[in-house]
Order: sequence, then C-alpha cells, then structure tokens
Amino acid sequence: MTVMTLDFRRFVTTDEDFWQLCVANPEMRLERSAEGEVIFMPPAAADTGARNLEVTGQLWLWNHQTGLGRAFDSSAGFTLPNGAIRSPDAAWIRKARWDALTRQEQSRFAPICPDFVVELRSRSDELVDVRKKILEYMENGARLGWLIDPQEDRVYIYRPGYALEVLDEPEIISGDPVLPGFTLELGGIFT
Repeated sequence: MTVMTLDFRRFVTTDEDFWQLCVANPEMRLERSAEGEVIFMPPAAADTGARNLEVTGQLWLWNHQTGLGRAFDSSAGFTLPNGAIRSPDAAWIRKARWDALTRQEQSRFAPICPDFVVELRSRSDELVDVRKKILEYMENGARLGWLIDPQEDRVYIYRPGYALEVLDEPEIISGDPVLPGFTLELGGIFT
C-alpha cells in the first residue's frame, strides 16, 4: 500500500485544522482529499527522490533563467478549488497568478491550482491512483500535467481539451506553450 487514508473529518473540519495538523507533524507527508479525508504518504524511496530532484532541478533552472513564474518542489501544498489540499511532485505557477495571491495566502497552502504539475510514479504507487491525482489537478485548472512512469519509461501528457498523449521512452519532452522553451531531459529519470 502506498498511502493510508483516514477519516478525520470530525476532527479536521477546516483548512486551519488541517494546517495545524501538518504544523504539529512536520515529519509526515499529508494531503487532504476533496471529501476531507486525510491522506498519509510514506517518504519517497531514495531512487524516487533522486528522480524527483532531476525533474525539480530542471524546472527550477528554466524558471530561474526565464523569470516567468514560481517553481515548487514536492513539499509545497496547494488548496485546489474543489477543497483538496495536494502536493504535486513538481509544480509551476505563472508569475501574475502567484503575485495576485496575498503574502498570507502564499505562506500557507496557497489557494490556487498550479498551471503545471508533475507526478512521478514510484515503485509502490498504483498507476490508477496517480492518474486520478493528476486528473484532479486538470479538473481544477491545471493547464499541463505530466505523469512520469519510470517503471515503464513512459510519460502521460494531460492538457485540457486534448486527448491524453502517451510517450514511450521519450528522451525529451516539451512544456510549450504553457512553459515557453522548457524541455525536460528524461535520461536521469529513466535510468
């Protein structure tokens, strides 16, 4: 089992309750479903952590060079319009959208769905569960989503209004037009 979902809805009834639960347990990786269930996730395995750094590092470098927005690693949480609080493995938000949030909103689980999200499937993840999570981002306003599956050397590309695109063993994938000029090299991720 990759995650444990517990029904704390009687005890964690507000965003503030969930925030306090996370603050009181910083060593835990927690998310909250749209239905209010608290999801406990194990720490990433070492190989998954290395792959995630490859993704996040390339995204950060592109964003640092372009200044087009704000890039996030897997520790950032976002409150989606459906009420879920999720932490994608990597994310990016256009500068104007991020700057429209107050400092207080930015300092918590920002009430915004990222423009771009990445989910990296670990060995213990069921593909169906990761697909559901990325579909939730798309349904809540993400403009581009990548589900990277190193076990199959496959990338699933999600875009609103387009059919799911599946790439087998790609060497590079492009974030255009959502992330102008960004390409992700998959060599260090599919190794």
